Amino acid sequence: MSRVLLVEDNREIAGILFDYFELEGMVLDYADNGELGLKLALDGNFDLILLDLMLPKMDGFTVCNRLREAGVNTPVLMLTALDNRDDLLKGFKHGADDYLTKPFDLEILEARVYALINRYRGKVASTELKFGELRIDQKTRQAYRQNRRLALNPTTYTILEMLCTKAPEVLSKQELSDKLWQDDEGNSDALRSHIYQLRNQLDKPFSHPMLITVPKIGFRLEEAQ
Repeated sequence: MSRVLLVEDNREIAGILFDYFELEGMVLDYADNGELGLKLALDGNFDLILLDLMLPKMDGFTVCNRLREAGVNTPVLMLTALDNRDDLLKGFKHGADDYLTKPFDLEILEARVYALINRYRGKVASTELKFGELRIDQKTRQAYRQNRRLALNPTTYTILEMLCTKAPEVLSKQELSDKLWQDDEGNSDALRSHIYQLRNQLDKPFSHPMLITVPKIGFRLEEAQ
């Protein structure tokens, strides 16, 4: 049984989501403002957080950012009436894993919810991946470079795991999109934002980059020289 936290100040939307997902057997907790949502997310054990952006007391960007700073790696799916490209990219940069713009199709929301939950739960073998200075513990879903733990959300972890599994070969953008968004059409801006987040963790603190862009094709890992 999956446990989901819904942070949404619109009671009508919240009621619709409760009715829909409770019929699917999910357990939902609810907050109608950002401060309460942050407190519940920090104190609870959730499989997913559905997070509105325009919230009273604390906006969704701040909530998501505070969660990631606190080390909470629960997947976050942002629900927003904002369809501006910069606003959506801002959400990813604050640690969101996916987003839907309002109004949304409930079946599409459901598909994305289950995709994120399944990815978060792992379904991976208790093995370890290594490539150069990089080490990934697939059992705990933690990654390390030079024994320094990388602060990854579920999406950036999945990207790094795919890169490491294929290293040093190239991982195409299409392969990444198929994995991250499954049957939905991939979003190039969203992928670019997740790669940006991954680089901030994997490369920025170190003297040599490992994540290499292969123009028009995809990405690969390179051992530090």
